[in-house]
Amino acid sequence: MASFSVTSPEEALELLALPHAELFSRAERLRREASGHSVHLCAIINIRSGHCGMDCHFCAQSRHNPVPQAGFPLLEDAVLRERILALAASPVRRIGLVASGAALDGEDFERVLALVADLPATVRGRLCASFGRLDDERMARLAACGITRYHHNLETSAHYYPQICSTQRWEQRRDTARRALAAGLSLCCGGIFGLGETWEDRISLAFTLRELGVRHVPLNFLHPQAGTPLSGQPPLSAREALRIIAVFRHILPTARLRICGGRPLVLGRRQGEMFAAGANALMTGDYLTTSGEALDHDLALIAACGMEAPRHA
Repeated sequence: MASFSVTSPEEALELLALPHAELFSRAERLRREASGHSVHLCAIINIRSGHCGMDCHFCAQSRHNPVPQAGFPLLEDAVLRERILALAASPVRRIGLVASGAALDGEDFERVLALVADLPATVRGRLCASFGRLDDERMARLAACGITRYHHNLETSAHYYPQICSTQRWEQRRDTARRALAAGLSLCCGGIFGLGETWEDRISLAFTLRELGVRHVPLNFLHPQAGTPLSGQPPLSAREALRIIAVFRHILPTARLRICGGRPLVLGRRQGEMFAAGANALMTGDYLTTSGEALDHDLALIAACGMEAPRHA
């Protein structure tokens, strides 16, 4: 495995000069050595949406943007429990609970913890929380109630982050990720591409994830949303997106590279190529503010590519 992985940003930039076929061949070999033909599936439940005080330029949930999407308060307990249990009965391995806003706190935080504590242990162990900038105490309480993984993207490089968000510093995002790890939670942490960042920014993000020891890396591609500052940004080409996956595989040879938001728009009919580029995990179903692919579609795609989706967490 070490023969194809890279150990410095300079080596990673040199990958861009490789012919497309060679870059993919190397990435696919790294993926096979790391995880064989398995593809881990996850899905998310949008438990509280919109009215976010953050000003992320790509997000339709921000109240700073002229036409934010309609939001809703925290789901009723019975509805949330039903949705969690429905996903737990599916081939999806991980179930993400995602709440908009800088941080989930107060009564909403207490309600979620109480609901999670009442779930079967086998379900709790498959839950991921995406609750924003939590402090040490709330991270510890998440772990204590049985949630096993925290999701918090760095979004992009430290250098480029001020171009896409001014309501918090990149270092605050990084520190939240560190707090999750310190609480004993595994960490799902990645970014979004197509914001106008350079290859140097992408590679910088990948090496930051490597330094943090992140093993679960969501890769998102911008799906421009009306009313956001990036509404006019052209989507990445499928070729560019696939090359991003392949370069990340070289930098993070043993990680679960999870292809998430923007997949249908950016990859389109070339979605099957993501496994050859090094991907070994997918988010199935809808995303927070855009449509995704149905579970049946993704299971068929995985099978058609000679891959398999193990059920158990």
